[in-house]
Amino acid sequence: MKRRDFLKTLGGGTAATFLAGCSSPDPKQASRSAALKRLVQLQNRPNILWLISEDTSPDLACYGHPLVKTPNLDRLAREGARYTNAYVTAPVCSASRSAFMTGMHQTSIGAHHHRSHRTNAYALRPPLAVLTEYFRRTGYYTCNCAGLNYKQPGKTDWNFTPNVTVFDGTDWSQRRPGQPFFAQINFNMTHRQYKRDPKNPIDPVQVELPPCYPDHPVVRRDWADYLEAMQVLDTEIGVALQWLEKEGLANNTIVMYFADNGGSHVWSKQWLYEGGIRVPMIVRWPGQIQPGTVVDDLVSSIDFAPTFLQAAGVLVPKHLQGRNFLGAEKKHDCIFAARDRCDGTVDRIRCVRSKRYKYIRNYYPDRPYTQFNAYKKLQYPALTVLQVLHKEGKLTPAQARFMAATRPREELYDLQSDPHELHNLADNRKFRSVLREHSRKLDAWIKSTGDQGEVPEDPKAIAAAQNAMAESYRQRMEERGLSPDISDEEYLAWWEKKLLAHLRPSESVPGTDLKT
Repeated sequence: MKRRDFLKTLGGGTAATFLAGCSSPDPKQASRSAALKRLVQLQNRPNILWLISEDTSPDLACYGHPLVKTPNLDRLAREGARYTNAYVTAPVCSASRSAFMTGMHQTSIGAHHHRSHRTNAYALRPPLAVLTEYFRRTGYYTCNCAGLNYKQPGKTDWNFTPNVTVFDGTDWSQRRPGQPFFAQINFNMTHRQYKRDPKNPIDPVQVELPPCYPDHPVVRRDWADYLEAMQVLDTEIGVALQWLEKEGLANNTIVMYFADNGGSHVWSKQWLYEGGIRVPMIVRWPGQIQPGTVVDDLVSSIDFAPTFLQAAGVLVPKHLQGRNFLGAEKKHDCIFAARDRCDGTVDRIRCVRSKRYKYIRNYYPDRPYTQFNAYKKLQYPALTVLQVLHKEGKLTPAQARFMAATRPREELYDLQSDPHELHNLADNRKFRSVLREHSRKLDAWIKSTGDQGEVPEDPKAIAAAQNAMAESYRQRMEERGLSPDISDEEYLAWWEKKLLAHLRPSESVPGTDLKT
């Protein structure tokens, strides 16, 4: 609705009449005028739209990927700012979402274990609150929808129970005339199973695999499917942006696109390596952000809450742990992330990422990377490829590292010279001072933020999660017509049949010979 139409709906008067009425001696008229003035002020506040994809690394054309076609996100980047060092606080959805929707590290609020507190009505304690509470108190309409299905609620998946109304609806068109909105659209086509793009297929032959993945037909096909899902995501985001434009809302809406965590690959999701916590992030704010800006500053997802509250003119609560990444506040020298129990897989990992280095601390170094996890075993074909080729002695050192029986307690990577985090410098004497500096930073953060990972989890909760995971795995495998005790070789043959049986005629995938 345009400003002139909005004013007409407020009793048929003009803006001048409203403002003149503020000095009227009539108490009722003064009250009415104050209310109208507040509505005008509300309309001047920006709308806010978060476009959130699941399990997505910065594999977009505007980030330099040579194969992916993402014209809509590329355009959004040209019209706003693209962030090259945006990080989430956890490499898995529920913990990450619990953080960016509260402006607090998940480890500070007891929401660090993936999909925890689903049966015990665990609630946030005051002054903690979900971000939308602050918006709703100041007159914003809040909504959340599942992709382009604006009638279906979108993903929340928090490790706490809000006990309040979080979203008013699923569609911003349901708001009152002139009311500003805070909206989320959650997209899941990049979550496994991937939604492929038949109009713009990606040839697995052309895919450049990271060095820690074996060059195998199944891995190439799986990676190509992921990249195609990115294109499907872009198409749907384009439709959402068209909604804004057709409704005349684009010029007064701050749009941010980001992901809840990195891509769902062996070395990515659930790990604190770059693939797990570094995400794409693009922000467009007409008249406020210079088009075509590229920002290299470190940004953490706990910065989202204070940034958008301040942009909306809402008082930022003092307890929030993030910073306004659009404001004049000092930028981060480093950011922190954490991984804890995922489903029934017990682990605790912490990291600090500075401008050049990343320090990782493993609290269970005696446990392998390949601890059983039903989600990974069911959804990651590359995991089975690694296991089979490891037995055959066909992995490179970079690939075989994931199959090690133990992990280093400390890891240090120079991301400037080693972006794939292949060379652990923790035992290198030349980097001893860097290691100590980052270790101290992590210790200080754990203490200052009250990291609840320091407290052992209830064994009953762990056992329940492990039992549920085992049962889920058994059921899913039986649905596939497979035994839960299937050998790695038989399971790889199943993956080959599933992923490679329908290769397009032009695709001739190099790599290890198929075991059919």
